Amino acid sequence: MTSITDHPINSRWPAKDPSVIQLYSFPTPNGVKVSIALEEMGLPYEVHRITLSDADVRSDAFLALNPNNKIPAIIDPNGPDGTPLELWESGAILIYLAEKTGKLLGTTASQKYEIIKWVMFQMGGLGPMLGQLGYFSKFAGAEIEDPRPRERFVVEAKRLLAVLEKQLADRDWIVGDFSIADIAIAPWLAALEFYGTKDAVGWNDLTHLPAYLDRFHAREAVKVGRVTPPREG
Repeated sequence: MTSITDHPINSRWPAKDPSVIQLYSFPTPNGVKVSIALEEMGLPYEVHRITLSDADVRSDAFLALNPNNKIPAIIDPNGPDGTPLELWESGAILIYLAEKTGKLLGTTASQKYEIIKWVMFQMGGLGPMLGQLGYFSKFAGAEIEDPRPRERFVVEAKRLLAVLEKQLADRDWIVGDFSIADIAIAPWLAALEFYGTKDAVGWNDLTHLPAYLDRFHAREAVKVGRVTPPREG
């Protein structure tokens, strides 16, 4: 890859300013992680709205960037060693951007890996489990009469929320100062409202998580990143 403008994705979503990071995304919990991070870090970027329809994520143009057909993805024209970098998987993008800028990844090696640990907690546990709970509560899975699939994810969601509730008992953010761990985790907590599952997981019985999510949403960069790109084109 020699330049962004040579990339096949430009056949559908051309870069207007190929000198800045190109973000291909949609405002899902995973998608807004990257737009929030870019806003928090003050990195210039250009956003392209990729809907979740097969016409977009399974198009030849998008698959040329992400063969796993999922948002978000980025192209950084100023990647490592001065060469462009294509990257997908939201957790990987968060870590890359934090290392690129030296922001939101702690100030010591120990803090860095503590933060990455919680990013992985979200990627491997919180996100998949809350996503499945949403599927069995709001989407096609809600039509399944057998209650066991939904109950399984309600129980696991409660367990994961209890882990976070304990972590936040004596601090404002997941690991010391605000970090990419918060950017990874908080959008998935906000998804409970969208899925209509707050009552099922006992959200209002929690002490620390609701206040934590309010703090997160009060940040100016978060306000912008949560709606970037806009859901409606």
